[in-house]
Amino acid sequence: MTEQRTDRTGAPVSVDLRRTGAVGAYTVSVDDGTLAGRADFVDTPRATDERVFFHTEVDAEFGGRGLAGLLVREALADSIRRNLTVVPVCPLFARHLERHGDEYRAEGGRFRRPRPADLALVEETVRNAGDA
Repeated sequence: MTEQRTDRTGAPVSVDLRRTGAVGAYTVSVDDGTLAGRADFVDTPRATDERVFFHTEVDAEFGGRGLAGLLVREALADSIRRNLTVVPVCPLFARHLERHGDEYRAEGGRFRRPRPADLALVEETVRNAGDA
């Protein structure tokens, strides 16, 4: 999945889905290919239709261009296309769904509140990915 978009300045950016192990990410790159940010997630093993978003970060050099919001919106749109339930551990995802949850559901999206098991899954997955 690669989506071509523009940021708040009108500059072209691309959003990609990267799966290189247990932790996946939607990434945003600027026109010259420089990685500007990422929204990290893990898929739950017990429910293959759930995706836990746990961290979103944009490099300070690219701040103010709306890239974090772009990452969230693209990740959520892709979750709808993949028929996934979103579990927003990341405060940015949680805030977005708190404000726009009704609209997201109207577009066919599903989400639920995180549970302690989701937090434990993220901690274990990130720890194991760091050991690899």
